Amino acid sequence: MQAANCKQPPGMIVPVVNLGRCEGKADCVPVCPENVFEVRRIDDADFAALGFLNRMKLRVHGMQVAYTPNADACRACGLCVKACPEHAITLKRR
Repeated sequence: MQAANCKQPPGMIVPVVNLGRCEGKADCVPVCPENVFEVRRIDDADFAALGFLNRMKLRVHGMQVAYTPNADACRACGLCVKACPEHAITLKRR
């Protein structure tokens, strides 16, 4: 799917990142035409909410995960879903 095929108005559909699956590889960042994603250190509260195995996995992967500070700009093209090697991103209707 190409960005030109994004027909949804911004904000109707938002990307949701499963922080337990995300390894912070940032494949979502360059493919998003709306600059929805950023990869940064996981917030302490989000880290504490994860199970033991997910916390250990994040430590191995440098404590980096994807966040969606510009989720309202999403036009549901699905490029991020296809690009994520961990299948950690889903699109959800608001």
